[in-house]
Amino acid sequence: LLTQTGLGFLMPELEAESARQQTDIRFYIWSDATGPISALDNLLTDLKGFSSRSIVIDETMRADHAALIQDKVLNANRAFTASTIGKLRMIKDKSEQNILRENANQADIAMQNALSEIKSGMTEDAVASVIQSSFSEQGALPQFSIVASGPNSSFPHHQTGSRVLNDGDVVVIDLGGKFKGYASDITRMAILGSPPGDYKMIHQIVEDAVCAALEAAKPGEVAKNVDKAARDLITKAGFGQYFIHRTGHGLGSEIHEPPYITATSDTILEPGMVFSIEPGIYIPGKFGIRLEEIVILNDKGPEVLSKLSRKENILNT
Repeated sequence: LLTQTGLGFLMPELEAESARQQTDIRFYIWSDATGPISALDNLLTDLKGFSSRSIVIDETMRADHAALIQDKVLNANRAFTASTIGKLRMIKDKSEQNILRENANQADIAMQNALSEIKSGMTEDAVASVIQSSFSEQGALPQFSIVASGPNSSFPHHQTGSRVLNDGDVVVIDLGGKFKGYASDITRMAILGSPPGDYKMIHQIVEDAVCAALEAAKPGEVAKNVDKAARDLITKAGFGQYFIHRTGHGLGSEIHEPPYITATSDTILEPGMVFSIEPGIYIPGKFGIRLEEIVILNDKGPEVLSKLSRKENILNT
């Protein structure tokens, strides 16, 4: 809890010793037997002057914990960190940008390893294991690995599973790790053997949509116009109904954070913002294609962090 007069951690007893090794901030400990209410009262008493009429709540906080704090500050105006602290976090300083460049390189290596190992007969889970090991070997924390093969590739957030990869499969590989407190995120495609007849044509449409969004992403531009650039291109090509998500999201200490590149976002893009460009086409029962880049917006335009090609990656199996 952070106020104008100080701060303290409300901490469950089972986590306290581990947390003490990471910070010297004062802890207010509660046990499973007593619950957090008395510890919260002690914290508020020590933070003299806690009489604010406004409180900001982390949007990921458990609802019962948020309710406890709200009860202590009756009639307060409430806000959530996504709309307050999130605005402060949208602009990354030079040190943050350098960490994100390191992270992007780690993600490139993890993707290269996955593309080198993937073959018919492997399961989606086995490919994900290659990705996770690659991040761990680089000192990063694996965060997620979506391996969506065959018809599963038409689900944007497919839950990687036990499906066995077959010749002719289209595979979406979306992966990310965390290093020095910051996230990475990248998506590339792989095709095992001969691709479906219309695959190359649709892949090129998605590639062109990425390029259109990158061209539109300039300081002073409105975020929704970046989304529009990608969406209009896909729509004019006849696949608008299959582009079923936003064009991008911010990246930093969280994998998804402001700014969001959506069809309705009025956020003005500024130098130092970091976000994804990831249009996709998902045809149910057939296949899906998504290509994702992370960019740092500079004074003159976007710096693409990945060094990997967005080509089809047609693999011999």
